[in-house]
Amino acid sequence: MREQYLEAIGITVWSQRNFDENKTLIPDLSQQGWDELKITVEDCTRCELCHGRTQTVFGVGDHGADLLIIGEAPGVEEDQRGEPFVGRAGQLLDAMLSSIHLSRNKVYIANILKCRPPNNRDPKPKESLTCGPYLERQISLLQPKVILALGRIAAQWLLKSDSPVGRLRGGEFNYGEQQIPLLVSYHPAYLLRSPSAKSKAWEDLILVMQILQNS
Repeated sequence: MREQYLEAIGITVWSQRNFDENKTLIPDLSQQGWDELKITVEDCTRCELCHGRTQTVFGVGDHGADLLIIGEAPGVEEDQRGEPFVGRAGQLLDAMLSSIHLSRNKVYIANILKCRPPNNRDPKPKESLTCGPYLERQISLLQPKVILALGRIAAQWLLKSDSPVGRLRGGEFNYGEQQIPLLVSYHPAYLLRSPSAKSKAWEDLILVMQILQNS
């Protein structure tokens, strides 16, 4: 009532806007669809990573997908092409998906961070915290039946855990208020360095398919 009265007599009403500690405006993502969210990410300057990127890496795939795959951050090739999981790691991921009769255009693939960290270093906690709302909105829009976290950074961020991937994989967790089944597996880049772990990654994929089939 007070604000309506002030407006009626010609007094401008100022409302407090939400800013992060860097004094950059925190966007309200709750009503944004895919296209608007993508533009918001492209225009983002909320952390220092914006200064070194070639382009943002929003995500790729089917907006109606049942399976959401989440990695940690773009690398050099992802930064250049604007698409997550390309290069040798992406080729291996495509082969992994093919082994369970899925393809890149039938799932949705995204990262915790939308910009490449310098020298492909691990994301800093502050960067993940700043960029996280974009991924959370993607999850809210997608409403997947299963989330597959690939690698330590993605798994620990999504589960708010400091446990290593070796302890997290093989278990079935739940994400968010809607309790979306969440599984953890090795990052394809790790599998390229440690081929002996591929059998365990295969076990994780089988579990993914079982949940999808039963959902």
